Amino acid sequence: MPRTYTQLYYHLVFATKLRHPYITAELQSDLYPFLGGAIRNHGGSALAINGMPEHVHILARLRAQPSVAEIMKSIKGSSSNWINDTRRADEHFGWQEGYGAFTVSASEVDRVRRYIENQQAHHQRMTLREEMIGLLRKHGVDFRESTLDF
Repeated sequence: MPRTYTQLYYHLVFATKLRHPYITAELQSDLYPFLGGAIRNHGGSALAINGMPEHVHILARLRAQPSVAEIMKSIKGSSSNWINDTRRADEHFGWQEGYGAFTVSASEVDRVRRYIENQQAHHQRMTLREEMIGLLRKHGVDFRESTLDF
């Protein structure tokens, strides 16, 4: 077979440095399109982007290359530089190290999209930490609660 065919969907989650509530409604309206553009720059597409003042969720379709780690490093770095260079935050903006990246089957894309679109409702009943613990458990990721930095 001379070609490679992929259909790779990811649910990506990452938080602001120290989970500081940097992402105001005003910043959000510019940040989410910027993140979508950053994903497009890597040949992917953002299907949903939403979050809260201290974290972001993205449902993205990505290519096999570059790796998820390379894409996350790039979009976090370029977005924090853009926010700081254009002074879109009152303080120095940064993302915390690390992220969550969970594969999504094609049959679950709509469910994950709705989940991301309804972040405000989810966080009326759970914290980011509780949400991340739930996602890690659901996806069978080994972790130690005592060292979880979300």
